[in-house]
Amino acid sequence: MHFLLIAYDFPPVPSPQALRWAYLVRELALAGHRVEVIAPDVPGYGAGGLPKLPRDVVVHRVDPGRLSRMLQGRRRIRKAEIRTDSEEVIAPLSLFSAEAKLNWKGRLRQRFERALGCGGGLNWKGILAEKVKVRISDRMFPDYRAEWVPHAVSKLDELVANDRPDVIVVSHEPACTLPVGLAAAKRGLPLAVDLGDPVLAPYTPEKWRKQAFDLEREVCQVATMVSVTTEAAVKTLQQRHGIADHKLKVVRQGFDPRFVVLPAEDLLSFDSDKLELLYTGSFYSFRRAEDLFHAVCSTAGVRLTVATLNAPDYLVEAATSSPDKIRLMGFMPHRAALAAQRACDVLVNLANADPVQVPGKIFEYLGAAKPILHLRGAQSDATGQMLSGIQGGWDIASERVAIEQVLSELLQLKATGELGRCIARRDQVQAYAWPELAGEWVEGLQNLMREKASGRTA
Repeated sequence: MHFLLIAYDFPPVPSPQALRWAYLVRELALAGHRVEVIAPDVPGYGAGGLPKLPRDVVVHRVDPGRLSRMLQGRRRIRKAEIRTDSEEVIAPLSLFSAEAKLNWKGRLRQRFERALGCGGGLNWKGILAEKVKVRISDRMFPDYRAEWVPHAVSKLDELVANDRPDVIVVSHEPACTLPVGLAAAKRGLPLAVDLGDPVLAPYTPEKWRKQAFDLEREVCQVATMVSVTTEAAVKTLQQRHGIADHKLKVVRQGFDPRFVVLPAEDLLSFDSDKLELLYTGSFYSFRRAEDLFHAVCSTAGVRLTVATLNAPDYLVEAATSSPDKIRLMGFMPHRAALAAQRACDVLVNLANADPVQVPGKIFEYLGAAKPILHLRGAQSDATGQMLSGIQGGWDIASERVAIEQVLSELLQLKATGELGRCIARRDQVQAYAWPELAGEWVEGLQNLMREKASGRTA
């Protein structure tokens, strides 16, 4: 088939949605499909180690819009910025040092950035750009990135006129891709929408909730297939818009079974005499880890490594006061993170606020074939239930005493060489490998298109 993907987040941007479609595009192309992509001409940050796309995948870069061009001051990752299209090249991880190791100038700059309410490796120009983006997004739905829509539609018309694709595929988030998909549907092109999560979400600003609901409803109505990442999203869309079961498909996040750590890579070193924990991900107001840090610091023989772009103050303080117990890295490129996940003893996951959501990070972790320590709220959640079902790790409340008890158990298991029995079997997780997910997505879409062509569905 000939697919034309509309994606605002796409490499070199290393967001979760960009990674999702980088992997799916790769697998579609390797399976013999022809794939073209319309994406904005925007800079990435720390782009080294992203999945390498087959040579026959064509990416059409379009103007993101005047304001975006003015404000897209490149994110500056401290110590290094990787610029490569090859998945086989990453920088030495020593370049991605912890904020805890900043000199006095770095600490002063850090305090200045936080005083302004911004950080994460931005210089003052980047901070100003982020402030302006917030102000513009307050006046433009869904946010400042909406200005790329006419440029993307123009490129869509150009490509369709020259060589009409079989299906237009739209990747959400961000929601600025959805109007481009609607434009394609109005031109009579079959539309597959990878919605992931609903457009109308708990974090949608009140002033945009009606527009988000209306946009979500329209794309669900006109699309041939709508894919989401959880069963909970299916139920939400059915309740809101009465979408038929056959039209909605769950396609979860996945892991890369093709990943192999190259011998020449400078991997993050781990101490065989310690129980080495690793967390690679973001922190939010609902995703906190103070109890984890306290438990690690109070348990002999344990060290936690954290790789994150935006380290909260309490993490920086913990790493500064206990550098032998908590090792803080800065931003870690995707491939480097995958390598580190395979080298540690135990992977740590911090639960999402919504108990029915399974973080995409979990599926990446499953590919590392390491035990997973899932820290949730007081009640059981979907992530813990999944891990328990495949016996892939521990599901416990994020409370200091409970974490300390599990750390003691993990120390004993490592000492006796039994950590390996806490890893899910490959056959239990194979369904979450990207080749299987891409094949499942295509099969579902082809079945719906055949049914629609035969007149059996609306």
